[in-house]
Formats: sequence, structure tokens, C-alpha cells
Amino acid sequence: MSSPPRSAPPRVAAAERGFTRIADRVVAKIAAQAAREALATTPGTPPHATVTVHHDIARVRVSLELDYPSDLAAQCAAVRRQVALRIEECASMSVPEVDVDIEHLHSAHTRTAAGRDRRLR
Repeated sequence: MSSPPRSAPPRVAAAERGFTRIADRVVAKIAAQAAREALATTPGTPPHATVTVHHDIARVRVSLELDYPSDLAAQCAAVRRQVALRIEECASMSVPEVDVDIEHLHSAHTRTAAGRDRRLR
């Protein structure tokens, strides 16, 4: 004997099916990559990000190492813009603010002098 044909499950509206939750650490990786993109020409340790997500709002803190002398305010503003843009694009989350911590400043003169010293020896 064959079984009776199965009927299709009832259609459920998209809003009633559930939701997708993106883990904080995933959003932090998006933020760190966005900060790297904003600082494409800055060598050093890659940026590190920590994120707290509540509903669809991401609170972001990015830690950086930057060269000095340079326009630190402009670099931080570029990081803020790029991080907010990428998180909004990739995770569909609102980013009301991005805190930027400059962990270390590297002197471009010291780095150049150290490079010359190594080559001369």
C-alpha cells in the first residue's frame, strides 16, 4: 500500500518565522577589518575591535596603533566612518558611535632611523 500524498506545510509569514542573530564576535571581526581598510597605508599591529550588540544596535570600540606625527584626528574619523558603514552594510545594524583607542604611537623618524641602523651594521 502506498501512503497518502503529503500536503504542503502551511505558509508562515516572514515576520513570524524567527530572526537571525549575529554574534558579537562576528561583528567585531567586521569592525576590525573595516578599521584595517580605513588605515590601509599604516603599518603595525592590526586593529582590534570589541563589540556589544543589543537588539540591532552595535556599540563598538576599536584599538589602534598609529604613526606619529600624522593627522590622528583624521585617521580616527576615517576609522569611525568605515567601521559604521561596514557594520551597517554587512550586519544591518545601527552603529550610533565608534570609540577609538590609540594604544600606541610609533614615531616614523624612529622607525626610519632603526631601519638605517640595521642596514649599516
